[in-house]
Amino acid sequence: MDYLYSALAVVAAYLIGSLSFAVIVSRFAGLSDPRSYGSKNPGATNVLRSGNKGAAAATLLLDGVKGWVPMALVTWFGKDYGLGDGTLAGVGLAAFLGHLYPVFFGFKGGKGVATAAGVLFGVHWVLGLATLATWIIVAFFSRYSSLAAIACGLFAPWYYLIGDRTFWYTDKVLTLAIVVMSAFLVYRHQENIQKLLKGTESKLGARKKV
Repeated sequence: MDYLYSALAVVAAYLIGSLSFAVIVSRFAGLSDPRSYGSKNPGATNVLRSGNKGAAAATLLLDGVKGWVPMALVTWFGKDYGLGDGTLAGVGLAAFLGHLYPVFFGFKGGKGVATAAGVLFGVHWVLGLATLATWIIVAFFSRYSSLAAIACGLFAPWYYLIGDRTFWYTDKVLTLAIVVMSAFLVYRHQENIQKLLKGTESKLGARKKV
């Protein structure tokens, strides 16, 4: 029965992650589909290119929340159903992959930065805060959102390992889930990496014609 609850939790997390809030918020705000302009990525950064900061902020918040909520539910109520760190890892990864490959939107999703951050906050607030601080610092000095996201992907697994026995006890399965998320984050930014190398990557605050 524990395996059944774990499977249901993972499936539910994937479905929650499949809610593409960049598209949903844009529709409610009367904006163009974010998959039709700019980087064509359904994420907060691309929604910001529409010029609607409120919609971008809402997208960022909701994409983060959908990564955090499944983690929080398993943490709070998982013990009642025999759910441990393995399920927590599966749920976090499922929510993240749901954002990347959403079943409700033809499996064409975003790059997962905000959702990954929500998952990391679900693991521990210190881990989430450290990763968020990394994004803010890199983005502030470079003005590149993509570079900041890549830095987060590279540093997050190390933050988790460094925090062992200070803020949490590391779990092998959870470590693997974080490494897989980080690998996907870097992989999904491969086009941005090429643009960064060529010097053609758009900086934060730059608006493209919608």
